[in-house]
Parts: sequence; structure tokens; C-alpha cells
Amino acid sequence: MSERDYPQDGAVSPQDGTRAGEADVSRETGAAAFRVRTAADLADYAEVIADEATPLARATENTILARQASQARPPMPRPSATRVMVVANQKGGVGKTTSTVNLAVGLAQLGQRVLVVDLDPQGNASTALSVEHFQGTPGTYELLVEDVALNDVVRPCPEVPMVEVVPATIDLAGAEIELVSVVAREGRLKKALLGSGRVGDASIGEERWDYVLIDCPPSLGLLTLNALVAGAEMLIPIQAEYYALEGLGQLLKTVDMVRAHLNPELAVSTILITMYDARTRLAAGVAEEVRGHFGDQVLKTFIPRSVRVSEAPSYGQTVMTYDPGSPGALSYLEAAREIARKGTDA
Repeated sequence: MSERDYPQDGAVSPQDGTRAGEADVSRETGAAAFRVRTAADLADYAEVIADEATPLARATENTILARQASQARPPMPRPSATRVMVVANQKGGVGKTTSTVNLAVGLAQLGQRVLVVDLDPQGNASTALSVEHFQGTPGTYELLVEDVALNDVVRPCPEVPMVEVVPATIDLAGAEIELVSVVAREGRLKKALLGSGRVGDASIGEERWDYVLIDCPPSLGLLTLNALVAGAEMLIPIQAEYYALEGLGQLLKTVDMVRAHLNPELAVSTILITMYDARTRLAAGVAEEVRGHFGDQVLKTFIPRSVRVSEAPSYGQTVMTYDPGSPGALSYLEAAREIARKGTDA
């Protein structure tokens, strides 16, 4: 505090609580002259010590404003038919599940009805969307192995009314072995989606799903194969590091094989760059290389590295509801807007 900020004669001193005119007397008489500051004294000095907005208060205010804005956001046009999108990459840790759940909530905030199918036995997508997935909970295992109807295993997301989830339990880990001897095992998810009565064009009615996002495990096994047969579009999250590019070639070969023998409609429609660090040349180099190969399939929005994105699942939320004003949440919202815009332009 500079000299001009000290209180004038008669004001309360922030150091010892005495008025400026009493300072000498207090020093001379010592403890005998000690006087407790009263509410009136503090009121006199309020303008000097007032702190109108702490960083925490500003952050809270921004979060509240972001939540209010998401509720008042005008809806985007719904696609002419349900878009079934497979979120896959056999490399782990590139943001598949994180992108699936946050894009789902982002699309819902834009007025779309979304179904998330959790095909990963770890059940992380179910965790992030606050849907129970303890062992024995009806979910994707019952859907694929026991022929339970899709509508009987769908659960609403408590945080976002427009999002529904088919949860995954640890039982799903054995599904690939159990499906080996089943006829047409690679088409069971597609059969379940088509039999739900909520996947199709506008003639189905208002309750149809606009988007079905299928979260795949980090492998190219039978579960991922079921997803590739069921979907018409593929969304590939790619971490902005060169290791993430190494397995991309094998993934694309698998897509070509599925397209040639099982699902000719499958197309890689969307590439999403995740964990982008704008401070490094490496991230920019990877993004440039991916865009040079895939062109317009790469979304213009990159998802930045964000602690908030990583924190959100520990609270059973996505970053879209945990901290809607954070850079990660705003980036996922813009990515969802790009996806929705492509669907309506097509």
C-alpha cells in the first residue's frame, strides 16, 4: 500500500486499529491504551479494504452465466434421419470416451436427442453420464448376448434430459468370447438399433433419436466390429501427438474391410483433434498433417488439454455440466455445433 492509500486523520489505521491522531499516545502508553476495533471503525475503512470480486467469485459467476446460456441456447435443426456415429480408435488414451460423452451433451444442448451406447467394458461413458453400471445392470451385454430389446436397457442421463444411455458393465468383457459361435454375430447391434423403433427418419415421430454415438473399446475386436457394422459414420479422435498417428493406418484398413464385406455405407465423416497444446510446434505439426490427409473431414475446432475435462468424470459429470464456461467445454460445444451443421447441410 502506498503512502497515498493510508487513511487520513481520523480514519482507522490498518496496522494497529487506532485512529491516526491517537497513534503516538498508543505507542507511549503501550498495552494500557490498546483498543479493539469496532464495527464503526471498520465501516470507516471499508472503502480501503473492500474486495468486490475474488477469483473464486468470478469463476463461480462465469459458471452460472454459462449454465444459463446453455439453457437459453436456440436449438439447431434436427437431421432428416438418425445419424449413427461410431467413435473409435484402437489406440487408448486419445479421448474416445471423453469426446463421446461431451459431444453427446453438447448436441443435447443444441436441441438434439442423443443415445450413447457404451461398448467399452470399463463403462467410463456410463460413469461420466451418471448412469449406474454395476455388475448385473441390464446394458450392452444383455443387448448383444441375450437378445434383450434396446428399449429395455436404455437409461436416462439424470444431468441432461435429452441424453439417454445404454450402460456397459464388466460382464461385457466376456461378450466377444460368447459371441464367437453366434450366427451373424457382427450384426447384432445393428439389428437391435433398427428394432428399437427410434432410429430412422422423421416419420418415426418426435421421440426418435437424432444421434446415436457408440463408444468403442480401444481394440479392433468383435465389439468394435459390431459398432462399425451398425454405424453409417465414423468419428475418429486423434491425440495431437505422433504416436496417435501410427495406428491410424491399421484402423483405416479395418474400415475398408468392413465397407467391402459388411457395411458399404460406412464412411469416416469426422476427425477430431484432441489434447491440443497450442504452445507446442508438435501439436501444430500433427494437426497440419492430419488436415492435409483428411481435408474437410477434420473439424476446425480442436479440443485443448484441460484439467477440467479430466476432473469432471470423478464427479459423475461431463465437463459440459461440471464447468460449462471452461475452454474444454466451450470447445466441445463448438465441435458439436460443427457436427450438427454438417448433418443439416448434407
